[in-house]
Amino acid sequence: MQLPLITHARLSDPVAYLQGKVISAAQYIADVQYCAPRLPAAAYVLLACQDRYAFAVGFGAAQLRGQSCLLPSTHTEELIAQLASTHEALYCLTDDAACSFALPQTQMGDWLLQVPAEPAAPIPMIATSHVAAYVFTSGSTGLPLPHRKTWGKLVVNVQSEGKRLGIVAGSGYAIVGTVPPQHMYGFESTVLIALQNGAAFESGKPFYPADIEHAMASLPRPRALVTTPFHLRAFITEVQTLSPIDLLVCATAPLAKPLAELVEQKTAAQLLEIYGSTETGQLATRRTTATAEWTTFDGIQIHQTEGTSLASGLQIEGSVPINDVLELHSERVFILHGRTADMVNIAGKSTTLDHLNHQLLSIPGVEDGAFVVQSAATEGMGNTARLAAVAVAPTHTADSLQRELRRRIATAFLPRPLKLVASLPRNGTSKLPREALLALVKTASTD
Repeated sequence: MQLPLITHARLSDPVAYLQGKVISAAQYIADVQYCAPRLPAAAYVLLACQDRYAFAVGFGAAQLRGQSCLLPSTHTEELIAQLASTHEALYCLTDDAACSFALPQTQMGDWLLQVPAEPAAPIPMIATSHVAAYVFTSGSTGLPLPHRKTWGKLVVNVQSEGKRLGIVAGSGYAIVGTVPPQHMYGFESTVLIALQNGAAFESGKPFYPADIEHAMASLPRPRALVTTPFHLRAFITEVQTLSPIDLLVCATAPLAKPLAELVEQKTAAQLLEIYGSTETGQLATRRTTATAEWTTFDGIQIHQTEGTSLASGLQIEGSVPINDVLELHSERVFILHGRTADMVNIAGKSTTLDHLNHQLLSIPGVEDGAFVVQSAATEGMGNTARLAAVAVAPTHTADSLQRELRRRIATAFLPRPLKLVASLPRNGTSKLPREALLALVKTASTD
């Protein structure tokens, strides 16, 4: 069985907005067809394009050549070396002339918009069984691990997502994403959702609040912003006059309800959170201002066996364990209590790092912050931990933050130490690798 690379009803419909240019579905197909025969003969490609349109063209061209795209969200020397040793003839497809990865490189920066669009061009078809991509865990607790994604499963999932978000054929959504397309969330929710639901995406990857606002203002309505809690907090507090936004989508970490309420109040747009993982893909959504419950996409069920939650459905590769603590209300509705690996037990009390981070970020004046487990289980002490925390809070001292935390969490979970910093070492998806946090704890001052 085969499914189309794009599902736009008319080839004149936009697929992307590239530096002020409207890229039609016909032009996208022309670019994919132009690039595909120019790719090296190989089974695997490291798709490292940073521009979102270049990424989408590279992805489509690789599919036409029967290649699988490797999509790690970080590109350390160690990871590149590992991928090169385990994937024969691996090459890097990039739009960065200065790319220094230790791999054979194919530059595609000059390949875009080289041929005119054909108004009646046939839409490429891809076998549903083809392994379109290998996505990788973040590596926040170790070396990133790959997970295979077939074209058929990816299509079902992003079409389910589009139905849930209202990004469907004829809706005309233009999407701005602050997350890179190599991350599973950015891959599904900024690129594939557009290709498979007749929408279009802005080609850039804005990071700073002013850049996000500029990108939003440049697009026609309806507009959707696909972002993270970190980017959303900065955007909503630093930009004084917001261009109209019609839909907000947030993921990568649970969103605090007060922030969600502030966002919806200032934008008059509905804010939906997405829950999922690299292993499973996107699973569920909630409107944070309305409920703590998550509801899975159509066709996805969750069940529990011996304390482990597993997700299954048409869009999931088998029955996949979920590395989070879930409270099931039905096979499609649940409460999220945090990652299994983030459970913290001290003095007979239990909590999660997500809960502690939520309490820290709820303190007025805290712009960013995170708890980290400084030491693991100690012999003879059972499953215990010692906590530290860092915070960006210019109007606070460490003592004033400790007093605020004491009002919100049990004394056993107060961080020792609590360090004030200018910024946190977030990666491109706004996540915080544990080792980077521990290094910051060691070097930061306490005041």
